[in-house]
Amino acid sequence: MTSETLQSLNTNTLIGNTEHRGTAWHYRRELQGEEPNHYPGPIPVEDVARRLFDWQAESRPLAVERPADAMTMTHLNERGEPMRWVPVKGRQAIVRSDRDDGGVLGVFTDSYIPHQYTEYLLSSLANILDDSLSISSAGLLKDGAIAWVEVSVPKSITTPEGVQFRPNLLATTTLDGSLATTYKRTVTDVVCDNTRMVALREPGQDLKIRHSRNSRLQLEPARRALALVHTTAEIFAAQVSRLCEVDVDRRTWSRFLDSWVPMTGRDGERLPPRAARFAEQKREAISSLYVHDRRVEPWAGTAHAVLQAVNTYEHHVSPVRGRSRVQRNMLRTVNGDFATLDQTVWETLERVLVDA
Repeated sequence: MTSETLQSLNTNTLIGNTEHRGTAWHYRRELQGEEPNHYPGPIPVEDVARRLFDWQAESRPLAVERPADAMTMTHLNERGEPMRWVPVKGRQAIVRSDRDDGGVLGVFTDSYIPHQYTEYLLSSLANILDDSLSISSAGLLKDGAIAWVEVSVPKSITTPEGVQFRPNLLATTTLDGSLATTYKRTVTDVVCDNTRMVALREPGQDLKIRHSRNSRLQLEPARRALALVHTTAEIFAAQVSRLCEVDVDRRTWSRFLDSWVPMTGRDGERLPPRAARFAEQKREAISSLYVHDRRVEPWAGTAHAVLQAVNTYEHHVSPVRGRSRVQRNMLRTVNGDFATLDQTVWETLERVLVDA
């Protein structure tokens, strides 16, 4: 069950540069308390530290409960039976320093070193920010087990084709073992807040640091990653221009849809009823985005619209199970799933165009 309610999203995330990018989809002023979580301009480094990262990840010994007698007991269980805590050698639990409710963010071997959010996500970026870049968003997910800080240019960029985008550097890490500390350059489509990689045939350049005793944050690689934000704009604009030059007529779009969401199995047999219903719903949703949605329709008839339709579906429409959409999209961005998605969509469309 996800813990990302509207309440938590309005208190555990900070959204900057709303003067240029507008409010987030989850914006609810009445849920934000005395201090709004949206900023007209850049988010101050001090506010991220104070509002989100004002605690430390601490290691605590791990123990299991075992039956005991009167001589060895440490406590009574809920049935009044004598029990004792037995330490688990070589294991540790990571908890928040500001909580006394026993909540555990992750369980690891003794070799695991938690990366403190202030050091790895905030101080590291604050030391290398320049006048043209600032913090545009930051947040906590899963009660603090996942955190991110995004650095970007304050104003969006518009290509000659009318596509608005914003180049970013996304810094994120976790305390539940789901991700290494990662610095990745991304592009956000301003109209729909989709994340795209900067090249269709290669993943976004990134820097990964494992949670081990020998891991150390090196500023020079982080500086190089930050410098890439400036070059990303040119690369992405060129990519959009190329995609907008590729014509996709109605027949090509229909054949792409048949390839992307087929209604038959690999051997040509009809899908089972449940799978067929899901495929029909998915095809209808993607087709509706392609034809009617303002995030896609302006570029209908081009390869850019095809990628935009599928990408928008995966970000905002596709079913989410077991976690929040925000959490899923964040993990898929950092894991490279969205980069793989863009590449696969393009390769599928290329095959359809070749066979036309």
